Amino acid sequence: MRRRDLLRTSAGSGVAGLVGLAGCGRNADEPAFEEGFEEGLGDWETGAAIGPEVDLSEFDWELDVSDEEAASGDRSLRIWNQGDYDDGVAWGVHPVSVESGGSYRIEVTGKFWSESESFNTIRHALMRLAPDPPETEADFPQPGLNTTDLGETPYGGLRDALWLADGWREYLFEWTTPELSTDTLHLAVGTAVIWEADATHYVDDLSVRVEPR
Repeated sequence: MRRRDLLRTSAGSGVAGLVGLAGCGRNADEPAFEEGFEEGLGDWETGAAIGPEVDLSEFDWELDVSDEEAASGDRSLRIWNQGDYDDGVAWGVHPVSVESGGSYRIEVTGKFWSESESFNTIRHALMRLAPDPPETEADFPQPGLNTTDLGETPYGGLRDALWLADGWREYLFEWTTPELSTDTLHLAVGTAVIWEADATHYVDDLSVRVEPR
């Protein structure tokens, strides 16, 4: 499958992660959301963006579930994008239920796979949890930013280098939320082009843990 118009997956088309309602019958030690992509894309939707000098239709990217690599289980999320324009991001996004009217400390972890360790920064890992899904690259954190140590922020996330290890590497951020007026957050994971080379990465073992403040 290629490009945004072919990759839209409508909500309710399958079973994906385990979504729980924070503070409503969930054991405090259990994640509010977990995803290993064993059942396919399910409720994941996909998107991409590139700078204004390039039409999005010219930016090739793919996002699907693959059995080529897995941190655990048999499958993971595969993200491929071209590097011709030295620009562009591609991501998947999934809803996560919370109880509205509360404020939380939220920890998000996920594992990203790189083909090898490299001194060159070829791609960035993108992670974001927010009341609204991303629409542009600017909706993700700036390079090197992680919200863990920032205190209360409008959304949580990170943008960090890939190719730091051969194989799987865990990425983590924490988000101290304001009081939320929504009962649905949106978890987005993806990759951003940094180097003019095509590249494939895999994402697995996503977890969102929610603790009331």
